[in-house]
Amino acid sequence: MLPNISSIRRCLILTITTCVVLSTAPAFAAEKVVLKYRVFRESLSVKELSNFADNGKLSVPLRVGFKLAQQDPNKVRRYLTNPVKVNPIILDRVLNSPVGNVVLDQISEVIHTPSRKADRQAMRSALVLSASQDNDIKLIEVIKNYPSTEVELDGDRLEKAYNQLRRLQEAILLIKTNA
Repeated sequence: MLPNISSIRRCLILTITTCVVLSTAPAFAAEKVVLKYRVFRESLSVKELSNFADNGKLSVPLRVGFKLAQQDPNKVRRYLTNPVKVNPIILDRVLNSPVGNVVLDQISEVIHTPSRKADRQAMRSALVLSASQDNDIKLIEVIKNYPSTEVELDGDRLEKAYNQLRRLQEAILLIKTNA
């Protein structure tokens, strides 16, 4: 019995996505985060930010930074760690479309390279790699998987990036149910 076209197509998409993920896996990942809130700017290690996201432990620079920026650390932590469930295959397909480019550009307003060059490609890589690990995306994973030694994070707009991921999730669910 021959496989149907739908199963061949799914297999082909899975193969392509796997190749994309493997080829876009960062040769190096972010080591330093420059956290910006209005006039406040603090350089942190990704490990320090990750420790805060994972355990809620505030380093002195983070504690001072959140206080100066009048930010609620618990709220910031939620945006960094709340998972957004996505199918990595459909995510890859969406991100490689004109609509995906808009989404990538919007999230890259919040998380980006210091030079602001190749932000779209870097964000695509970080999102696909994050999703391929466990079928969800967390902003802290995106930062960890960002293919640059340094990444800038606009803390004032962190909620915007998280909400953009939620909208992306909704779009992917629509695509999945209509497929």
